[in-house]
Order: sequence, then C-alpha cells, then structure tokens
Amino acid sequence: MGHREDLLEGAKRCLLEKGFVRTTARDIVKESGTNLASIGYHYGSKDALLAQAYIALIESIGDAFGPAAGAGEAPGGSLERFQEVWGNVIRTFPEARGVWVLTMEFITHGDRLPGVRELVVKAQGEGRAGLAAMMLGIDEDRLSDDVLDAEGRLYTTLLNGLMVQWLFDPDSATDAAQLTEGLRRVLGRAGAPGGTAVSGVPEVPGAPGAPGLDS
Repeated sequence: MGHREDLLEGAKRCLLEKGFVRTTARDIVKESGTNLASIGYHYGSKDALLAQAYIALIESIGDAFGPAAGAGEAPGGSLERFQEVWGNVIRTFPEARGVWVLTMEFITHGDRLPGVRELVVKAQGEGRAGLAAMMLGIDEDRLSDDVLDAEGRLYTTLLNGLMVQWLFDPDSATDAAQLTEGLRRVLGRAGAPGGTAVSGVPEVPGAPGAPGLDS
C-alpha cells in the first residue's frame, strides 16, 4: 500500500481505539508509519482524513445490510424484505459496536469537528440511497428523487433510533420482528375505514399472501 492507503487504515484503527476527539495527527502518523506531511498531501487535513476513515468503516458495515445472495430473498418492497434487512442491520450493532459508538460520538460532538461534519453530512445522501435500494430490491441509480427523499429519510431515521436503543440497552431494544409488526399495524389501521381497524389488523401490502408495498 502507498501512503494514502496506509493513512486511511491507520486512521480507522485510531478512530476505533480513541474516537474522533482524542485522535491526533501524530497518532495517525504513528499508527500508519507515515509522516505529517502525507496527511496534508493526500487528504488536505486531519479532519478530512478522519471523515474518510469513518465513512469507509460505515460502508463496510453497510455491505452486510442486504439479503444474502442466493438465500431466497424476499420480494423488494414487501414486509418480509423490510424485516430481513432490519434483521441484518441489527446484527451489526453487537458485531461492530465500536463503529456505532463512533457514530454516537460524532452526533454528540459534531460541533467540535466541523471538518468531519461537513464531509459526513454530504455522505448521508448515499446512506439514504443505499437503504432505500435494499428495501426495494433495485439498483440505486433507479431510485426516483421522491423515493429517496421520503423513504430514504424514513429508513435512516429508523436506523438512528435503533442504533441508540441497542447501544443503550440491547436487552430492551426493538428487534426486526417487533419493528415489522409495528409497521404492519400502522399500515392496517391507515387502510381501514375511518383509519381504525374494527376487528384486529387487516391483511396489508407485503404481508404473506398480499402484494408488495411497491405494487
């Protein structure tokens, strides 16, 4: 690897060990075996390097969100697909807890990291697109702007809420089945006469035997 890649890998290790605020440029140089000048040459600043390292860590987790290839994945847009994807997301919370803790640090100390904040905010759109595409089972380039802005934002809001729950108390945190059942009930009531189901929750799009949410 060249200095650019060495710096990125070193920054990842520093972030996981020390977090955003405590990581210094000298820490990264020591961990990567490079020099201070290399940071400015390849990334412009320490903050820009930390932002790229954090984004790379998040992207590596995101690769595990989608259904496993050849596993008989549920149809895009269905409640089964919704539960499958969120089950995969939730499994990353204990497996990659250090990365999610970094996310919490960024949220709570973002005002102290202006260089990191600017770059990560720009990357949020890609995160919304990735989640929406997984839920619908389509390529990101096929997403319309309205789907990205509405459904993509909904999924990232759910992701952030689940992350907080699982980091705070995994034993009481919402699981994928509970999240899906909540959505099923909301959809059932929304589709019932007067907005409230009279006897139980009716069959809704995406439930077994019903058409997908995107139909």
